[in-house]
Amino acid sequence: MNRETKRLLQRQGQLDEEGNPQATATRQPPRTRQPIGAQERGDAARPVEFLRNVRAELRRVAWPTRAETINSSFVVLCAVVVLTATIFGMDTVFSKFVLFMFKQ
Repeated sequence: MNRETKRLLQRQGQLDEEGNPQATATRQPPRTRQPIGAQERGDAARPVEFLRNVRAELRRVAWPTRAETINSSFVVLCAVVVLTATIFGMDTVFSKFVLFMFKQ
């Protein structure tokens, strides 16, 4: 342990002036973020409270605009058409090739 580390630990109260470790209380782990309205009784919440939490979380969602939704749908539709045509073409070529090979 170098001098800087010892000084840091002394400032934090983990070492005494001579550099010996001091007995300290165990630290509690940091608390995790609780959902809105969560209580200390654990994960089991009443259905009404659950629905309130769901509604509050849905208010935080950044919903896409109508134009963004239409553009995204168009991109997905084009991708599906292109991939379907590609797979259909490859299937046709491979099936003709296999039939040609085994016809002889």
